Parts: sequence; C-alpha cells; structure tokens
Amino acid sequence: MSSDQSIEEVIIIGSGPAGWTAGIYTARADLNPVLFEGALSMENQEAGTLPMGQLAQTTEVENYPGFPSGQLDQYLETALTADRFGMLIPGENMITGPGLVELMRQQAINFGTRIVSADIVSVDFQVRPFRLTDSEGKVWQARSVIVATGASANYLHLESETRFKNFGVSACAVCDGALPRFRNHPVAVIGGGDSAVEEAGYLSRFASSVYIVHRRDQLRASQAMVRRIAENPRIKILWNRIPEEILGNDSDGVTGIRLRSTVQEDPMTLDVSGVFLAIGHTPNTGFLAGQLELTEKGFIKRPVPFRTNTSVPGVFTAGDVADDHYQQAITAAGTGCMAALDVGHYLASLDTETK
Repeated sequence: MSSDQSIEEVIIIGSGPAGWTAGIYTARADLNPVLFEGALSMENQEAGTLPMGQLAQTTEVENYPGFPSGQLDQYLETALTADRFGMLIPGENMITGPGLVELMRQQAINFGTRIVSADIVSVDFQVRPFRLTDSEGKVWQARSVIVATGASANYLHLESETRFKNFGVSACAVCDGALPRFRNHPVAVIGGGDSAVEEAGYLSRFASSVYIVHRRDQLRASQAMVRRIAENPRIKILWNRIPEEILGNDSDGVTGIRLRSTVQEDPMTLDVSGVFLAIGHTPNTGFLAGQLELTEKGFIKRPVPFRTNTSVPGVFTAGDVADDHYQQAITAAGTGCMAALDVGHYLASLDTETK
C-alpha cells in the first residue's frame, strides 16, 4: 500500500435502503462517501447477496410512503438515467422493489455519493484508519465505516421455489401479504417459530385461509402466540410436514404445494396461491471475520441504546444486518439516516480532539 493513499471520511458497505439513505445523508453533509454496492457475480446470486438488497428481488411495493398506486413509468424515466431505467420492468399499478431502490441509488449519486461495484471481502478494524479490502484486491482506508450489508432470507432450496420467487413465493408476509395475488385466496406459511405464527396471523387478514406447515408436532413459538392462532378460524396447522415441491405455471404463478410427511404418512397437496417462508434470515456478516461483536443469532450488536454504534468506535451499522425483528425497507432506511448522523457526530468529535 502506498504511503500517499487517500483516507476516506466514510465508507458505506451495502446497497439496500439503509446503505443508500446513509449515502444521501453523508453526501449532503459533505463527507464525500464511498459506497460499495457489491458485484454482479454468480457467487452473490447463489448467496442471495446481489447489489441493491432484497428490494431488488421484490415485485410491487405498497407500503413504502410516498409512492401511491398508479402508473409511475414517466416519473421513473425522467428520474433515472437511460441505462438504469432500461433494466427495469415497470409495475402495473405501483412502484416495484427494483424501481424504488434505483430511485434511492440515483438520489445518492445526485448528492455526490461515489459508487464502487465490488464487494468488501475483508476488514481490519483494529488499526486506524480502518482498512478494507475489496473483491478486486484494492485496499481502502477510512476514518469511519457504516456496515449495511443486510440479511438474506432463508429458503428451502427447491428448484420450484426459485422458479416462483416473487410469483407466489415470498419471504415477507408484511411486505407482500396484502397484494391482490393473495387476497381472498388460501396461502401456506412454512415454519414453526414466532415469525411463522406472527406472519400467519397477519396473512389471515387478507387470505381466505392460512396453513402453517411445520416439520414437527409442536410449534416453537411462544404459548401466547400459539393461543392466539388457535382462536383464529382462518388458520390451520399441518403437523409433521415438509414442502417437497411448489406447484404452479407461468401465467398464474403458484397454484399449490406438495408436502411430504416426516412420520411416514401419505403425501398431500394443498391448493394455495402463495407460499410464505418464515424460517429465518441469515445476516450478511461473513466478511467481518470476528471484527465486530455479534448477537447469538449472528446480527451485529448495537451496544448503545437507540444509536447505531457497534463494538468498535468509528464503525456503525444500519439495516437488517443489525435488525432481527422489523426487517422492513422503511426501518432500514431510517437506521441508514441514524448511522449517517452518528458518523457525522463521531468525525466532528475526532476533529475537535485534534485541535
């Protein structure tokens, strides 16, 4: 590494709502941020960590404020550059996930965020300035870092699941459950913990019926939540069952699911229009290699209440990589703002100390 290598004020790792919001705020604060959006690689595709986060794998978005239903094509076309707009498939009645995150990206660029289309593969937070190595082998130095790499939803790894992802297969009931595809139709929720029970309850507001498919004969969810769904006439639990294949076609998307038994009973097929995976998320923290303290579930610890600090001063975190509870685009964006403001205060304190 050359001795005259520049030291960045702030490096942002991640390109979902948290990362882009942090980019907008730090750029407007004249911190000249560098944002690593990730590489378009086969490795990232298989791991579910492609650039732009989980929004890039979402179809219509109804619950992000400021984008009411209606044709938004003309707005997108004027807001985005031709090459970025050309990659989008416009939504029929509302903003799409890719469209929304593209607008965030463009807004960050408009204020001066510098984008690097590579991954950060290793970090050294034990030295000052911090050192980060990207997937091209370049070493970067920074006075502060925001980790906003998100979390990847856990899937079943069925070929049919991949085929119908976003066409009836979802990993977020709160994001997708109210869509017309699922309203007044039967759906299935896969899982047996608090998340599965909570999502089943949410979906019962819209679906005609909700099947909870669980591999065991007892739920792992809290007893209070179990009692709640037991009283819900729209929810039925299918014990000792595992999804074997998701059924459907290109025009309708998901039309059913075939389940095998874990106790040697006959297979069964359900007619459903949606399959919701509630088997957890895996935070994208592998590149940290022990550099930051993590929770028992592997999410980045935030030791200061209501702040985005991590276990290392000068390193902050935002979005789903530190959130195992809400995991929404708008909450991720909110913590992106918080992290950017925390970075600004941290850098200002360093400058005051050196005067």
